[in-house]
This record gives sequence, structure tokens and C-alpha cells, in this order.
Amino acid sequence: MQLPGGLDVDVFLRDYWQKKPLVIRQAFPGLTCPVTPDELAGLACEEAVESRIVIENDGGRPWQLENGPFQPERFEQLPATHWTLLVQGLDHWVPELAPLLDRFRFIPNWRLDDIMASYAPQGGNVGPHYDQYDVFLLQAEGHREWQFGGRCDETSPRVDGTPLRILKDWQPEETVVLAPGDMLYIPPGVGHHGIAQDDCITLSIGFRAPSHDDILTGFSDFLCNQPGAEQLLRDPDLAPQDNPGLVSDAAVDGVKAIVENALRREDLLALWLGQYSTAPKSAQIVQPPEEALDAEQLGAALEDGFTLRWNEGSRFAYRPMDDRIALFVDGERYLLNGDARWIAPLLCAGHQPDPARMREAAADPALAGLLVTLINQGSLYLE
Repeated sequence: MQLPGGLDVDVFLRDYWQKKPLVIRQAFPGLTCPVTPDELAGLACEEAVESRIVIENDGGRPWQLENGPFQPERFEQLPATHWTLLVQGLDHWVPELAPLLDRFRFIPNWRLDDIMASYAPQGGNVGPHYDQYDVFLLQAEGHREWQFGGRCDETSPRVDGTPLRILKDWQPEETVVLAPGDMLYIPPGVGHHGIAQDDCITLSIGFRAPSHDDILTGFSDFLCNQPGAEQLLRDPDLAPQDNPGLVSDAAVDGVKAIVENALRREDLLALWLGQYSTAPKSAQIVQPPEEALDAEQLGAALEDGFTLRWNEGSRFAYRPMDDRIALFVDGERYLLNGDARWIAPLLCAGHQPDPARMREAAADPALAGLLVTLINQGSLYLE
């Protein structure tokens, strides 16, 4: 398996992933940007779309932030240069980006976050900063200079007077200019600063990473909803102690045993992780169709040449569990047994599952029922 640009995936994961930046020239040769600046501005006016404008110098104030949705006239009021429009979750609104995202599935589905588009006229930038997540910066239109390098953290000095976390007195280690089709990988914690050389659009393919707090609180909440969680602590071997205020070793051991027993349930941990990691970022992303579909209609549509594809905001993952496979779709889980298990990895492999195998699944009543459920909840659709 290879990255866009030809580097072997195992080499990238060994030498670069979360270790050091990588410039990949012509990762996508001949790339045509899937959106125009006007289309990005239109999306930024929509209530459901997360968008921001960053102005480098707004009346003497550095790197000022405005959050969308915006009125169309706002774009007529912006300065000629040195501002940036950011549109989050572009892949949710532009189906043409799905094949591009599939090129990054050498990283598991559950780690993939979304694509952010950054449009800027000459000089536009969002300031030197670092991110907590991995990102591939793909130049889709125009040219952008990237300065990058050096590890940063919460103690790194910040610029005053801006709501953004802009690095102060940061010194880059390398500088490159990316042309359309070029790509730059930046690991978490590495400082970087992109400056538009002309009207340009950069696509940021970002990867999510749950915080330790998210993992601990999320899994503990999940455990609290499992059968038996309502039991009370028992201590039938309680012994007298000299001081009633002492929290004894035996008391600590009793609570420790409860925690350790819960952590030994790897099956529960896997089920929680699958549901947690595929949950949609917003309830607006995955919406049911206007009209529900039944198995007969699905089979007829597939025979007529329609194909199934993921909702652009949906997340698919699976986990083998003894003699079953757990399929996770948009925060829901489906436990598949026996001859039904084959469909889980097929559904999770990419945005458009193999049409011939989908017709085969639609001929099986149980699997057709699963596909219809996924369609009627909005996770799959026909095209």
C-alpha cells in the first residue's frame, strides 16, 4: 500500500507518523479543486456549516476571528488581502471529495476526522500555530508558503490580543511553497504557518484523537449503563479498626477489584470504542431520507444500476468478536453472526461498497434488512 505520491505506507508510519513533517510533491498530480471560492463563501452562509474568518490585522488587532454563518455582504466588506475563510467538514457537503478521502484510509476510519477548506487571497494566513492532531495539507488551488518545524506545547509563548492560539517568537526550521497537487504532512505539536502567495485554496485532511479524559469518562459512562452496574459495594469480611476515619487497604482493594473487573471486559471496551468513534460530529449530518425504503425497492434499485454509497458525514467501522462481528455505523452497533459477517468489512472498506456484492446482500433477507435500516437512518443512500 502506498501514500498519495508513492511512498510506502509502512515507511510513512514508521518514520513520519506523529514523528516529523513530510513534504510530498505532486501527491495528486493534475488535481482540480472540487470547490470555488464563491462556493466556499456560499457554504459559509449556511446555518448547518461551521465556518470562520480570520483577519490578520483588524484595526491594529492581530488575527481577529469571526464565526459564521455569515451574511453574503460580509464578503464584500473584507479587505483585499491578508484574510482567510475556513470551512469545516467540507467532505460532508461536497460528495466529490469522497474518492480523495479514500486515498487516506491507510489510517483507520475511526481516526479520520474531516476535510477543512482554507481560502485566502494574497497574504492570507491564520498565524503560526500548532495542532493537537495529525493533518495533511493538500494544495488544491494557487500557491501557499509553509513555514514549519519545532515542537510546541502549552508552555509555548502566545501572541496577546487575539482569541486564537498564535505562537509568539516562533522560529521555523523549514520553508516550502506548495503548488496544486503538493501536500505537507504535519504531526501533532509541530509549529506551522501557511501564507497565501496568491488566491489559493488548501484542503486540510485532519485526524481525530480522543483525549484521555474523553476515553476515561466515555467508557465509564458506558459501563454505568451495563447490567449489574447498579450493584452496591459489599464487604462481608469487614474487620474492626482502631480509628473509624481510616480508609483501609481492604477498602481500597475492594474498590480496585470493581475497577479491574470492569477493565478486563475487553469486549465492552471494544463495543464502546466502536460506537464512540463512529458517532457523528453533529446530529444534522446524518438525516433520514424523506421517504423510507423497503427491501424490495432496494433490490430493484440495485438491479437497475443504482449503487450504494456512504452519507458524506457517516462513519463506518467493525470489530471481530469471537464468532461474531460488530459493525459500527454512526454511533450504532449491529452484531452479525454466521453467514452475515462478510458484509461488515465490505461496508467499511470505502465510500462506495462493491456494487456486485451489494446486489448479493440485497438478495438475502437478513442482510437486506440491515442495508434498509442503514439507508432509512441516513447512513447509506442510493445514487
